[in-house]
Amino acid sequence: MSVLKIRIKYAKTGVLRYIGHLDVMRYFQKAIRRAGLDVAYSQGYSPHQLITFAAPLGLGVTSEGEYFDAEMNSLTSSEDMVTRLNATMAPGMEVKDIVQLKEGAKTAMAVVAASDYLITCREGYGDIHDFTDVLDTFYSQERIEVVKVSKTKETQMDIKPFIYKLEAGENGIYMLLSTGSVDNIKPELVMEGFCHYLNRDYQKLAFRVHRLETYMRNEAGELVSLLEAGVHFYES
Repeated sequence: MSVLKIRIKYAKTGVLRYIGHLDVMRYFQKAIRRAGLDVAYSQGYSPHQLITFAAPLGLGVTSEGEYFDAEMNSLTSSEDMVTRLNATMAPGMEVKDIVQLKEGAKTAMAVVAASDYLITCREGYGDIHDFTDVLDTFYSQERIEVVKVSKTKETQMDIKPFIYKLEAGENGIYMLLSTGSVDNIKPELVMEGFCHYLNRDYQKLAFRVHRLETYMRNEAGELVSLLEAGVHFYES
């Protein structure tokens, strides 16, 4: 039996923003079973569903542009599978769309290139527009130096080349950032650098971070939705 590959787009909001990536994986594994979808399993002593996620979301971050791939034994239709999955979802988790990947398409994890975000202030921490007057000046610097902290080390780095867009809008601060396994820049790192530029203490809890979309590059090098790697499918 040939395996069919699909890509699922979902939103994560509300209180579910506080569950971590591993819990999200388990959540969807259970949801796929409850929805009765014909998912493919690995071979061996401990079979598991063949699903892979695109770009893990930070704890406390909401999103309307999350993705994972799944290998299936059979399909019904995009609309039917969205409906069946959403019937199992708790408030705060919603499947937005499903496409069948085109032949030869790489995994979502392999093709992720960028993500965009909207940053606002949480209640009690002031107005985000208090920060935006000098945003253009901050972004116009030749270099934006920050300290990137990993589990094993701290690295001084210039993140300017990985900030593709940074601008103030009516609803908050918009940023388009490099995302992926190599040059992965989190919005919190940009805000930390911005606060230091303003000689303000960076308070992570002061800002609400919402991911708008996750992107890959098409053959022309343009940033497009990860759904562009597939097509909607219908019951025959």
